[in-house]
Amino acid sequence: MVNIIDRRRNPQGKSLANRQRFMRRAKRQVLDAVNEASGKRRVTDMEGGEQITIPVDGLREPSFHKARGQGVREHVIPGNKEYVVGDRIPRPEEEGAGRGLGGSASGEGEDEFTFAVSRDEFLDLFFEGLELPDLVKRQIKKTYSYTQQRAGYSVSGAPSNLNIERTMRNSLSRRLALRRPKPEELRILDEEIDRLERSGADPERLRALIEERAAKRQRSRAIPYIDPVDIRYNRFTQVPNPSSQAVMFCLMDVSGSMTEEMKDLAKRFFMLLHLFLERRYRHVEVVFIRHTHIAQEVDEETFFYSRETGGTLVSPALQLMRGVIDARYAPEDWNIYGAQASDGDNTPADNPAVIHAMERTILPLCQYFAYIEVGAAQTGHMASDLWRLYERMAVGDSPLAMRRVRSRGDIFPVFRDLFTPAELRR
Repeated sequence: MVNIIDRRRNPQGKSLANRQRFMRRAKRQVLDAVNEASGKRRVTDMEGGEQITIPVDGLREPSFHKARGQGVREHVIPGNKEYVVGDRIPRPEEEGAGRGLGGSASGEGEDEFTFAVSRDEFLDLFFEGLELPDLVKRQIKKTYSYTQQRAGYSVSGAPSNLNIERTMRNSLSRRLALRRPKPEELRILDEEIDRLERSGADPERLRALIEERAAKRQRSRAIPYIDPVDIRYNRFTQVPNPSSQAVMFCLMDVSGSMTEEMKDLAKRFFMLLHLFLERRYRHVEVVFIRHTHIAQEVDEETFFYSRETGGTLVSPALQLMRGVIDARYAPEDWNIYGAQASDGDNTPADNPAVIHAMERTILPLCQYFAYIEVGAAQTGHMASDLWRLYERMAVGDSPLAMRRVRSRGDIFPVFRDLFTPAELRR
């Protein structure tokens, strides 16, 4: 998350609301600069951070001032021997003169503001505001973090946890119950004894008051103002913070119809998705499925770097996904997500099986399913078979979202579009 700290004092004549709007605009420009820079780099090149540039005008706080060249103004110009009051000064005759401020005569200027962000800062900026849609807490089986919660008071603890209010309340209750003399009572006795000693009258009363003062002082010393039994400390207990369980299925078409460029686009999208899930969620499992005419669950290394190829069937991947869900991820316990990347080609005879698998098993179980069609620029003006099939399902409240990725520059915008909550989209 981006936090811009403005340590300047708010001067007179400045509006705090205007300054806050300025800070929000500056933050928005930083995020836009990050998104622009991310579209020009490789997904795997995250280690070196990034150089971010924002226009210098975006760093200036807006203010009201009198515009030049408008209205009637009188100026006193020393050394003038040519004009008198009422003369109109002609416009300069030189070409280009009087047509603006032009460049600086000294060659000085002000560059755009450029700064470097680290890898972690870049990823925090890029993934800010993104989340898995409709993530809900189901049956919780794993907890990874704990939060401190108040749990009453204790008679022992660290000095930093001392509860002064409760301690003073206990002290007051104890002093009232034991009738500890108040300082005001001792002060009144001292004043009366001092008056009698000065006047020399009523020695008997003076002796009684002195004895009473001694007794009260002794009782006051015996009953301390704050006793160890009064002290109370804030007590805290660790409460487990449950984390929602989620699983993301990554389905990638690696058949012969997928060119190397298409496979590269699909892999880049899934690399970014994997990085997003690892960074934003403590317990999100990822299942990698590659498919040609057959489907296989593979590890991360095989998914991204294996070069196997073959025919084109989509339904085996969907059937394998359903089998893995039945075996390991009960829908009542897990939030289930899917992401599929393909060039859109599929054997026509397999289309009914794809429709049946998606409508009857996959979409009803998924919180969200993203379909990415890569290399759309090479498929011509007509939609692919798979795109037309999915388009009929992506209606109403369907969890299916569809996007096309034509080039590397489309990966980041499409990714942000898929995982930005609807209420945050501009």
